[in-house]
Amino acid sequence: MKLSIVKYLLILVMTSTTISCSSKYKTYKVNKIKEDIQLTGNGTDTAWKKASELTDFTYPWRAETAPTTTFKALYNDTYFYFLYRATDPEIITKERGLGERDAVESDRVEIFFKADDKMNPYYSLEMDALGRVLDTKGQFYRKVDFDWDWPAGHLVLKAMTDQEGYWVEGRISFESLRELGMYKDDQVLKAGLYRGEYVTNAKDQEETKWISWVHPDSEKPDFHIPSSFGVLKLK
Repeated sequence: MKLSIVKYLLILVMTSTTISCSSKYKTYKVNKIKEDIQLTGNGTDTAWKKASELTDFTYPWRAETAPTTTFKALYNDTYFYFLYRATDPEIITKERGLGERDAVESDRVEIFFKADDKMNPYYSLEMDALGRVLDTKGQFYRKVDFDWDWPAGHLVLKAMTDQEGYWVEGRISFESLRELGMYKDDQVLKAGLYRGEYVTNAKDQEETKWISWVHPDSEKPDFHIPSSFGVLKLK
């Protein structure tokens, strides 16, 4: 009898631990499709109708309401697809001749990937309204290799602007995510979803306002920490 009670308590503790570990991340469910998506830059492929819409983006370090940001994702056996829609009446894109590094001084959306909370390494894609992407490899804390490139041919990106804002649409091969250690065929991608909103303030100066899906455990703006990530659950 006592042994049975001990076994029951052990099972209860293990179950509670599992639930706690799996629920500590905000989760977005990624639906599976059979077909490939034709990337147009603004998500016109009918397959996007099968995706859930994520709009839970806020200013973690500001009291004001953030402009609308929408994220969608789908996947098939070969690719992970994503689509950002950013409402933005003033799109700022720098063109200083610095190539992809101009993206980090421009309005942009971002996806970070990590394998675990050690973040050694982690990878980031910072994508602007012109379709430029700064792809980097980092090690915690903020040891970032800006010269690193995503495996050639395994990241495709298109972008488009209109009167209401901009779109960023892309695909990433699972082959590259496996190669980088970011996907282990466990139906889980640990990812951070962010946006850098550039605005002109009352003093006619440019200012960056940081937008995130997850509210990081930081008193000041910082996405390069484990608590800024959520989970993309592949259904």
